[in-house]
Amino acid sequence: MRPLLLLATLTVLVGVTLTVPAQEKRVHHQRDLSDHVHDDSHGYQYDHEAFLGKEEAKTFDQLSPEESKDRLGKIVDRIDTDKDGLVSHVELHYWIKHRQRKYIEENVDKHWKEYDQNKDGKIAWEEYKNTTYGFYLDEEFDDVDDKVSYKAMLTRDERRFKMADRDGDLIATREEFTAFLHPEDYDHMKDIIIQETIEDIDKNGDGKIGLEEYIGDMYSPEAGESEPDWVQTEKKHFSEFRDLNKDGYLDGSEVANWILPGEIDHADNEAKHLIHETDTDKDGLLSRDEIMERLDELKISTITDYGLLVLGEHDEL
Repeated sequence: MRPLLLLATLTVLVGVTLTVPAQEKRVHHQRDLSDHVHDDSHGYQYDHEAFLGKEEAKTFDQLSPEESKDRLGKIVDRIDTDKDGLVSHVELHYWIKHRQRKYIEENVDKHWKEYDQNKDGKIAWEEYKNTTYGFYLDEEFDDVDDKVSYKAMLTRDERRFKMADRDGDLIATREEFTAFLHPEDYDHMKDIIIQETIEDIDKNGDGKIGLEEYIGDMYSPEAGESEPDWVQTEKKHFSEFRDLNKDGYLDGSEVANWILPGEIDHADNEAKHLIHETDTDKDGLLSRDEIMERLDELKISTITDYGLLVLGEHDEL
């Protein structure tokens, strides 16, 4: 692992467009660390986004190696809260959790301003529906190419909104709206996460996920393309670990075990992973030199593959 991994693991998450929304991605538990697969053999995007976040990855390709090193140094200084010149597991874990929390707060803030049309400090279902789908509701989605899909998205949004709305008044407080946008962080939203996941992957509508559907959600072969090794690994995971009752399908409880695997702290695991890969003297701490020593080996083209690092002066730990 190179300091680029740490450098880019300090960026933040791609915003969601309003009006008619694009097809929603499935929500996985604590997915805000990254949407990428955590597999270094396929690149370090997961690590970059877990460390940096995902929203601010827009202009890093404009930074020179010197600017990149300077930015990374400033971030290391902020992670090192006890100012002993070393980054510990505790400090790194706190930083990653901080970036995760910050993304959620900023994402809710951004959407809150769009949806709270009457500025009463709450968001009613009608406000959300009209802001997101308003024009198309008047036209009964007649101007939308995939009319069925957009109607299904409206139904899905309403179902999720009602699940997040604990008091059932169809008016979301900030906490309820956060649960609507980020159900992965709320225990009472787990059933909706499982249901949405099955609906997205279950192509034949039988209410469960077969092996072909499971693989097809991750991999679509190009003409003449040989199947990569990781696909075989995923097939093995499906049969040996995911399909607990060995009936060839994933039902609701098996999907829950897959995407909601208990009390796993992904930020903690990522902190351990970053230290393991970067700690050359194996003392369990990251020195500034360990983080910086390989930066000069990186090519600009490699740096630009992973996005940027933007440090705002207002972004306090």
